[in-house]
Amino acid sequence: MEKFRAKLEVSFSTKVLLPVVTVMVLLLGVTVWLLNSRVSNQFETEARRRLAMAQNFVNRSGESHTKNLLLRYGSLPNEPRYKAQLTQGDQPTLRNWLEDLISEKNLDVILYSTVEKGEPLATAKRDPLVSLAEFEIRASNVVAQALNGEEKADTIRVGERLFDVVSVPVFGVGNHLIGALTFASEIAAAEAQELRDSTECQIVLLANGKVAASTVVAPELHEEFGSLFKEYVRHGRQSSAPVKRILMRDEHYFCAAGKFNSLNPDGDLGYLLLFSYEQPLRALHETQQMLLLISALGIVVGTAIVWFFVRAVTRPLRALRDSAEAVGQGDFSRRVEVHSRDECGELADVFNQMTENLKSSREQLETTVDTLKNTQAQLIQSEKLSGIGEFVAGVAHELNNPLTSVMGFSELLKKSDDDPQHQRYLDMIHKSSLRCQKIVQSLLSFARRHQPERMLSSLNELLEAAAEILQYQMRTSNIEVILQFDNKLPKVMVDPHQVQQVFLNIINNARQAIEAHMPKGWVRLTTERRDDRARVIIEDNGPGIAEADLSKVFDPFFTTKEVGKGTGLGLSLCYGIIKEHGGDIIVRSKPGVGSAFVIELPLASEGEPAEAAPKSYELCSSVLLDLQSSAREGAGKKVLVIDDEEPILQMVREVLTQHGYEVDLALDGESGLQRLKENIYDLTLCDWKMPGLNGQQVYERLRISNPVLSERLIFITGDVINENTRRFLNDSKKICLTKPFSLNEFRNAVSQALAV
Repeated sequence: MEKFRAKLEVSFSTKVLLPVVTVMVLLLGVTVWLLNSRVSNQFETEARRRLAMAQNFVNRSGESHTKNLLLRYGSLPNEPRYKAQLTQGDQPTLRNWLEDLISEKNLDVILYSTVEKGEPLATAKRDPLVSLAEFEIRASNVVAQALNGEEKADTIRVGERLFDVVSVPVFGVGNHLIGALTFASEIAAAEAQELRDSTECQIVLLANGKVAASTVVAPELHEEFGSLFKEYVRHGRQSSAPVKRILMRDEHYFCAAGKFNSLNPDGDLGYLLLFSYEQPLRALHETQQMLLLISALGIVVGTAIVWFFVRAVTRPLRALRDSAEAVGQGDFSRRVEVHSRDECGELADVFNQMTENLKSSREQLETTVDTLKNTQAQLIQSEKLSGIGEFVAGVAHELNNPLTSVMGFSELLKKSDDDPQHQRYLDMIHKSSLRCQKIVQSLLSFARRHQPERMLSSLNELLEAAAEILQYQMRTSNIEVILQFDNKLPKVMVDPHQVQQVFLNIINNARQAIEAHMPKGWVRLTTERRDDRARVIIEDNGPGIAEADLSKVFDPFFTTKEVGKGTGLGLSLCYGIIKEHGGDIIVRSKPGVGSAFVIELPLASEGEPAEAAPKSYELCSSVLLDLQSSAREGAGKKVLVIDDEEPILQMVREVLTQHGYEVDLALDGESGLQRLKENIYDLTLCDWKMPGLNGQQVYERLRISNPVLSERLIFITGDVINENTRRFLNDSKKICLTKPFSLNEFRNAVSQALAV
């Protein structure tokens, strides 16, 4: 069993032959079923048609026979020679006359009944076995209607025999009704035979469930015929019955039944019609047997042919399998012999070509692996740069807190110390801290991750900020930065962070090129307007770019630097960013003279909406208060400052105290909330990021406990403000001071918050 199952799973011949043979057998079965179904339906349809026609004929024949009896015998009592006999009413004479009339008219029974007695006066019959008493009872209904002056016909049974009966009134002198003359003609085998010849169906006449006459010579079937008719009567069918299939004496029939109309309510008189389909059924069976024999022979022959062709097809496939195994083991010299030009031959050609390509590809792959190793090193270096950017952002945040203290205390000392030399020292300290502030802000702007967001931006400012970030490297590399800006240059609609990244990459590339080949040099940054576009030119006097490399500088991973010193992605990213903004970037260079990168961006249209201006938490340093304002401006006002940096707390308290404010300090959010419960404050300043509760959590709790004071709260932060924080500050309309800040910015924020 396991070997057979394994052969089913492995053998291609079995996989082909099994479904083919299955399909052929199923097709044969469906064909035989369809043939049998269609022919059987045709048999039944034809049988229904023939039986319906036969029923109509039988019914019409009965009606016609009754009419003929009325026509033949209805006028007989009015004939002079018969009328005299009937009028005299002599019983012996009438009996003799009726017997002569039976012989003359070919009738079976004749009754003459008078109105006076209401019963037969004279009778005559052809067959002695016919019971006149029973006949009189069965014919009483039709006789009664004739005695009422109405001609009437009926079908009755006498014993197990059927009779067509006609009763006509007899009138005497003066058209006086004197009696009724009744004629009966038996429906016997001759009539059944005549109906069979006319309908081409076997007919069985039944009276009260007994066979009265039949064209089927089979006495043993009489009981079965009676059962069939009784079943028909039991279901109350008053017209032709549905066709049934029956089997009699190994012969197949379609059977239908009908009833004769009778004035006797207890008379079950009718007939069965049998239509034989034995001959076409035998022809169908012979056809089926022939079809099965031919189909079986076709399946055997077809299976043999398919097996032969499968073997012929699988032979080259086996050779192909052997060659594939050899190639899989590294033997690329193996080839498949081509014996034909059919699909197998084409497959062999393709396999041989594939083997040749694999051999060539393997050699190329070895070279590509070395290239991928170099690329991997470049990608690792790129990931290191990304990590450095995050590290720089963290360091810049940590520098903001001490810078805030340095800037604040230097300003306070300048106001309190009149010594000229000290003033000069303090001024230098303040300027240095401002420079540090600018560098930190540039680093944060460069290092933080931004969602792509376009806004109206000044290219002059973006270039200047990029130069500021690289100022130290440029100075230590003896590279002079020359700025030639068009101060009237309109703004452009760009993502400032992406465009600044482009400027930084190109300027830094220029620095690295000059530093590697020259003791000193210069980089010139130029902006100008050209029609409806803004142009930025970044040029240097470095070694330049070889002419063969000019068309490749924007290709990904192309670099002329040593391995580990560049990824080859910088300029390709720059190209993509500028193209995404609808601009152009080109490079011009001459070896030994220098290079120039020209960037053009479309100017913003006059109707183009600008991005929303910075919210109230991004206070502009140009909005300053009068430094000579009253020192008592905060008299009577109480302020709470929450910050985890002790120097900042002391600096803020010193500034506010000098202007008359009463100041309380808290080193964390929990202690700050406790003080807010115990005291009443006019203003709260809270650091955004602290151990424990942060600034947002403090605000949410304060908004519940003291909604009025929560409206006069200023946030202070030295962290990178992410998008969620910006969204919160926008929605809550809170002021946020970014560390480091000047004292004038601080006082302006306090005054703005107290005005709420």
